[in-house]
Amino acid sequence: MIKYFDGGMGTMLNLKAGELPELLNLSDPERIFAIHKAYAEAGCDIISANTFGANRLKYDNADELIKAAVQNARRTGKKVALDIGPTGKLLKPMGDLDFEECVDVFADMVKAGKDGADLVLCETFGDVYELKAAMLAVKENCDLPLVVSMIFDDKGRLLTGADVKTACAVAEGLGADAIGFNCGLGPKQMIPLVEELEKCCSTPIIVMPNAGLPESVDGKTIYNVDPAEFADYMKQIAEMGVSILGGCCGTTPEHIKAMIDATKDIPDKVPSFKTDTLVTSYSQCVDISDGVVIGERINPTGKKLLKEALRNKDMDYILREGITQKDAGAHILDVNMGLPEIDEEEMLCKSVFELQSVLPTPLQLDSSDAKAMESALRIYNGKAMINSVNGKEKCMKEIFPLAKKYGGVVVCLCLDEDGIPSTADGRIAIAEKIINTAKEYGIDKKNLVVDALTMTISTDKNNAVETLKAVDYIRNTLGVNTVLGVSNISFGLPNREAINTAFYTLAMNAGLSAGIINPKSKSMMNAFYSYKALAGLDDNCEEYIKSATPIEVVAEGAKIDLKQAIIKGMKEESAKCAKELLQTTDSLEIINNYIIPALDFVGDGFEKNTLFLPQLLMSADSAKSAFDEIKAHIVMSGTPQVKGDKIIIATVEGDIHDIGKNIVKVLLQNYGFDVIDLGKDVKCELVLEEAIKQNVKLVGLSALMTTTVPNMEKTIKLLHDNTDAKVFVGGAVLTRDYAKMINADWYAKDAMESVRIAQEFFE
Repeated sequence: MIKYFDGGMGTMLNLKAGELPELLNLSDPERIFAIHKAYAEAGCDIISANTFGANRLKYDNADELIKAAVQNARRTGKKVALDIGPTGKLLKPMGDLDFEECVDVFADMVKAGKDGADLVLCETFGDVYELKAAMLAVKENCDLPLVVSMIFDDKGRLLTGADVKTACAVAEGLGADAIGFNCGLGPKQMIPLVEELEKCCSTPIIVMPNAGLPESVDGKTIYNVDPAEFADYMKQIAEMGVSILGGCCGTTPEHIKAMIDATKDIPDKVPSFKTDTLVTSYSQCVDISDGVVIGERINPTGKKLLKEALRNKDMDYILREGITQKDAGAHILDVNMGLPEIDEEEMLCKSVFELQSVLPTPLQLDSSDAKAMESALRIYNGKAMINSVNGKEKCMKEIFPLAKKYGGVVVCLCLDEDGIPSTADGRIAIAEKIINTAKEYGIDKKNLVVDALTMTISTDKNNAVETLKAVDYIRNTLGVNTVLGVSNISFGLPNREAINTAFYTLAMNAGLSAGIINPKSKSMMNAFYSYKALAGLDDNCEEYIKSATPIEVVAEGAKIDLKQAIIKGMKEESAKCAKELLQTTDSLEIINNYIIPALDFVGDGFEKNTLFLPQLLMSADSAKSAFDEIKAHIVMSGTPQVKGDKIIIATVEGDIHDIGKNIVKVLLQNYGFDVIDLGKDVKCELVLEEAIKQNVKLVGLSALMTTTVPNMEKTIKLLHDNTDAKVFVGGAVLTRDYAKMINADWYAKDAMESVRIAQEFFE
C-alpha cells in the first residue's frame, strides 16, 4: 500500500514575518502538536517532526529543539520522520561551508533526533554535494531508513545543475531507501519529473508537491491548487507507480485527506531494477555501456612534465590537462597521483577538489592506496569511478566496503595473488570471482567494470588475442561492462599509435565499453567516433559529424588567455593573465575585451541551460581574481578608481536566507556595478533610508519564505512612494506573476537575469 507523509507545516502555522517555526517546539509545543494531530486524523502514516531547519548554524539550542520536536510528533502515535533540510549555505568551492563541517552539522541533528524517530527524511535539497553530506551523516550515526527528496526547477534541474538521472544515481549510490521530489513545483509540474525518475530509479519513489504556485492576495501568500484539484493530480502520480505521497508548501490536512481518499485503493509500485552503469559529477551523468572515452593524461606514468607538476604542487598544469582532455572529447578523466616522493592522499584530494571546481566532467579516482581512495571518495561531488579492485582477498576487503558506502563504479582488474593469467579463461575466472564477491558486499554487477588487462604484444604475440577473448566473454556472456588501458598494447614497439588505434577498434568490436586513451590523439578519437557510427551506436551519425569539425584544443604546455581562464573558472590563471596583460594593456581595455566577454559567454550558457551555477560562480570568482589585479595596479599607478552604478540588494525583513542574494552580489560586482549589500533580515525602513541617503536608483530584494513576501511588498511600496528607484525581486517562493502582483518592476528568475536587468536599466 502507498504510504502517506503529512503536508505543510509553515502553511498551518501562519507565521508572522521573522517568526522561526522550530522555536515553537519549546515555546508553544501544543500549537505544533495540534498541527501534527490534524494531519494524523487526515489519515497520514508518517509525521515529519518540526526539525527542518533546526541545525547549529541557525540555533544555539538545536539539540534541545530537535528532541522536543520529535516528542511532539511522537504523541500522535504515528511513525515519525526526523526532518532534515539544507543548511542554507553553499559548500566550497561555490560557498564558504566546508564539506566535513557540513557533515558534522547534519550529524548533530541525527544524534539529537534518532532515538525518537522511525526514519529520516532529507528533503528540499538542491545540491547533490550537500545531499551527500546529509546522507553520510545519517548513515554514519544511525540505522534508520533514509528517504531523500530534492527540489527541482521547471527545467528539471537542481540549483547546482544536476538533472533527475544524475541526482538519482548519486542518491542511489549513497544508499537512499526512497528517492523523489518536494517543494518548488505543484503536482501538475511534477508529473514530467516523475516520468524521468521512473526511467532511471530502482528504489521506491516519493512525491510531495506544493499546492500549486504561490500568489499574493490582499497582502497574503496563497497557493492556487485546492484540495480537490490536488487530489486529482496526486491520483495521476500514484497511478504512475509511486510508493510514498505527501504535500509541501501550501498543503493542509484537507489536501492530505483528499489525496488519501483519491489514492488509497491504488497499489504501490516500486520501479523495475535498472541495470545502467552510471558515473556522475555534480551535474553530468555518463552511462558506461554507451561506449565512453576515459582520458589518461592525469597519470604520472611516463609523463615527465606531469611528474614535475606534482612535485611542485602545480595545480594549474593539472587543471589545464583536465580541461584540454575534456575539450578533446573525454567523457571521464582518470586522476592518478601515484608518485612515490609526494603525499598521494593529499594530492589526490586536492586534485579532485580543484578539477571539480572548474570541470563538470566525472572523474575516475585511480589509486592502489585504500586510505587515499577513501579520502578522495569522501569529498568527491557525484558518483565516482573507482580504479581499482582486483582478485586479491585483501584488496577486495579494502575496496568493496568503500564502494558500498560512498557509491561508485568499481574497475575490477583480472589479476590475483598469482599475478595476471596469460589466457582469457584465467582472467575470466578472476572476473567471476570478483563479481561474486562484490555481490556479497551488496554491490550489483551494474556498478562493476571489468578490466581484462592489456599486455604488450611485443612480449607475446597472443596477448591481444587473449585480451579480446576475455573482453568478449565478460561483456557479452557475463553481462558486465568492460574497460582497458589501450596503449599498453604497444609498449616496446615503434609507431605505437598505429597499433593502439587498430587494437582500440578491435576491442570496441569485441565489447569494450570504455577505453582509457589519450583523447588528444586524433587517430584514437577518429577510431572511437568511426566505430560508433559503423556499429549503429550513433543516431544520424551526429557524434561523428560533430567530431569532424576541428576542436580548438590548447596544446600541451601552451598558455590559456584571460578570457579562457575566466570561462574555465581558473582563479590563479586568471590573476596571472591579468597581471601580464596590465604590462602592455589599459585596464579598461582588459575589462571590456576580456573579462566582460568571458562573463557574457558563461552567462549565456547559464541562461541556455548548457552551463550551471557552479560554473557560473567559479567563473565569477576567476573574474574577481582578475579584477583584484587590476584594482591593485590602479592603486599603484595613482589613477583614481571609477566606481560603477550603485545597486542596493537585501533579503527582506524576517528572512534569514541569503544564498540567492549572495550569488547575485558576486555577479553584479563582476559586471562592474557598485553593490551595497544590506544583508539579511533587513527592515523596510532601512532599505528606504539607504536608497535616499546614497541616491540609489535600482534595488534588488530577495525572499525565500512565503511569510516574508508581505515585507517585500511593503518595501517596494515604501520605495515607490518616496523615491524614483526601481525594484527587481527574486527568490524561491516568487514567480513572475507573483512579482507583478506585489508591484515589483522586474522579476529575476535567477542571478544572471539580475545582471541583465541592471544592464538594461542603466543603459
